[in-house]
Amino acid sequence: MNWYEKLSRYFPVEEMKSREHIEALLKEKSDIYFKDEGEHHVLMYAELEDFVFVDYLYVSKDSRGQGLGGKLIKKLKEKGKPIILEVEPIDEGDEDTAKRLRFYQRQGFHHAQSIGYKRRSLATNKINQMEILYWSPEDRSEEDIYNAMKRTYELIHTYRDVDWYGESYEEVHEVLEYEKKEKEEASIFDELN
Repeated sequence: MNWYEKLSRYFPVEEMKSREHIEALLKEKSDIYFKDEGEHHVLMYAELEDFVFVDYLYVSKDSRGQGLGGKLIKKLKEKGKPIILEVEPIDEGDEDTAKRLRFYQRQGFHHAQSIGYKRRSLATNKINQMEILYWSPEDRSEEDIYNAMKRTYELIHTYRDVDWYGESYEEVHEVLEYEKKEKEEASIFDELN
């Protein structure tokens, strides 16, 4: 099974970029967009000067629980930059959503509670709500993470979207919002307990 088949069998269709979109990113944005692939994993990420965005992280079922995902995250942490990623909210009908959150919690990620993120899938036309998680080697504000996420959306998610999907994704201000929250508000990680 090739890298794209692995990703598309694991991730929901509304979260997947087309193969053409990803291949164009790898070729045309090869200075910032990368693929780390092995027999049991696929990691797609963008590395900018001041942060890393994890687009997809897949570890095969046979290899889960053996530390491979942690090693991949550790490799990204060694770059010394904040790491940002998107996760689905917990879905009672999909136990993998809670498992993914537990994994990222163990890796030291935080929930960016001040960032709202909803975008329409061009594959399903369904509104998709995602949560933003981040890890940072130094204290970074959620506003910094929000600004990095806006850059990611514009550079990666909407890159040549009309070419791949026949229409455009929404503008960044329609998809991402920032509203400063008090720290004592509930985090997505609280739902795991």
